[in-house]
Amino acid sequence: MHWNKLQTSINNPMFDWMGTLLDKYGEDGSAEYRTVLDNIKNGEMYQYEKNMILNAFQYTLQMPQLYNPDIFKNPDVTAKKYIDKGIKNLNEQELYDLNKHLIGSHIQGLTTPINDWGQSNSTAIIKEMEQAGIKNAWIGLPNWVNGLMNPLSVDAAAAAGYLVGPYDSYQSIQQDASIDWNTASFPDPTLYEEATVENEQGDKLTGFLGKGRKLNPTLVFNAVKTRVDGILAEGIGFNSWFMDVDAAGELHDDFAKAHPTTQKEDAAARMKRLDYLNKKGLVIGSEGGNDYAASHIAFAHGLETPVIKWDDPDMRENEDSPYFVGKYGSMDGKAPTRYSKIVPIKDEYKPIYTSPVYSIPLFKLVYNRSVITTHHWEWDSYKIKNQSGERRLKEYLYNTPPLFHLDEDTWKLHQDDISANMKNWTPFQQEALKHEMTNFQTLDSDRLVQKTEFGSKLQVIANFSNKNFSLEKNSVPAHTALIINDGKITKISTDNLN
Repeated sequence: MHWNKLQTSINNPMFDWMGTLLDKYGEDGSAEYRTVLDNIKNGEMYQYEKNMILNAFQYTLQMPQLYNPDIFKNPDVTAKKYIDKGIKNLNEQELYDLNKHLIGSHIQGLTTPINDWGQSNSTAIIKEMEQAGIKNAWIGLPNWVNGLMNPLSVDAAAAAGYLVGPYDSYQSIQQDASIDWNTASFPDPTLYEEATVENEQGDKLTGFLGKGRKLNPTLVFNAVKTRVDGILAEGIGFNSWFMDVDAAGELHDDFAKAHPTTQKEDAAARMKRLDYLNKKGLVIGSEGGNDYAASHIAFAHGLETPVIKWDDPDMRENEDSPYFVGKYGSMDGKAPTRYSKIVPIKDEYKPIYTSPVYSIPLFKLVYNRSVITTHHWEWDSYKIKNQSGERRLKEYLYNTPPLFHLDEDTWKLHQDDISANMKNWTPFQQEALKHEMTNFQTLDSDRLVQKTEFGSKLQVIANFSNKNFSLEKNSVPAHTALIINDGKITKISTDNLN
C-alpha cells in the first residue's frame, strides 16, 4: 500500500461499504475499523491503522456479499465476466478473483498491480529458495484460501519441484462459523444436528477449543468431496494435501442412537477420505502419523515434537508470561506469533517433550521408508529458545526433516542457516530414505551420545553432551553430529545455533 496517498482516498464509498459488511458478517463487527477510518481522516497513520486496513481487505476479499452494483459501478473486464456469470455460480477461486478486481478498481494508485498482491511473502520467497539451491521442500499453506487467492504462488512452488498444499480439517463443525474458521463451515445445514458425535449420556462432544461440535467422519464423506472438488475446480496447482487430526489417534465411539459408530469405523471413515485424496494424485500428510494411518499417508507432523503442554495457562493464555507461545491471528500479514515467536519452555517439560535422554525412535525403526515424520507445526525447528542446535542434531539422528514457518521477515532472518543446512540435509535424507532404520543405540551412560543406522552403510552419531566423545577412530565434538556414509564423514555443527 502507498500509505501516504490513503488519507485523500479514505472517503471512497467502498471503505464505508466494507464497514457495513464487517458489521453484518464479521465476527468482531466494524467498530474498531470505523475508528481507524476516522483516525486516517485526521491524519493518523500508525502501524495500528495500517494493520486494521489490511485486515479489513483480507476479510472482505473472502466475502460473497462484496459485490454491490451501487458501489462498484465500473467493473473492469475481468470482474464484469464474473458478474455476468452470476455471483452464486462462481466457485471459490473465481469469487476471490472477482473480489480482488472489485477492490482493485477502487484503490488504483494506492497499491501495486493486483498480480503483485501478496507475492513478497510467497512467490518471492519460493524463488529465493530455488536460487539458494533448495531442491526439495513441502510448502504447507495455512488454508486453501491462501492458494486460491494467490494461485501464482502455488504455480511457482510446483514449478520449482516442491510439494505445495493446503491445511484442511473435518474435526469440528460450527453452526455459524466465521470466515476465519472456514474448515468448520459446511454448506449442508443438517450436519450440525445429524452428523455430530454423542457420548453415552447423549451429550454432544464439543469441537476444537470448545467451539461447535465433533463431526462423525462416517457421515461427512460427501461433504469432503464437495469441499475438495470445489477447491480444485479451477485447476489450482496443489499437488499435496494436509489433513488435520485424521492420523492423530483422536477416534471416537459415537453413542448417538441414529448413527452409532465404533472407533474402528471412525478410523476407517477417516482413511476413506485420505484415500479419496490419494486417488487424485495428491501427496497426503496428516497430524500425528499413528500406526493405523501409516499406509495411507506419506508424511506426518507432530510425532517428533508433539504439542507441548496444551493446558498450561502460562503458555496458552497469559500473554505477559515469558512462556506464552503467541497468538493464532496476525494483524500485519506476517506469520502469526503462535508460530514465529521464539519462546523457552519450562524445565519440567523438557524431559517429557524434548530431552534426547528419553527419546527412542520406535516409529522410525518401523516406518522410516514409509512415512516422513517431523515436528508439530506449532513447534518448528527454531521455536524453542536455546534448543535449535539440540533439535538439529535430533533431526539428523532420526531422519526428521526440519520445519520452518516462513514469511518475508523470518526467511531473511534464517535464510543463510537454512540454505547452508540444506547442503548437508538433502543428500543425507535422500540416502536415509532408501533404507530402513536398522539400529538405534546409546553410546554413553548418560544417554547423551546416540547412534542410528540406516541400512548397512549409513550411520549418524549425535553428541548432545557438553564434552567430546571418541568412538573407535572417530571423535565426535560436543553438540555435534557425524554422518558416516560408506566411510565418508560429514560433520554437523550447531555452533551458530542456540
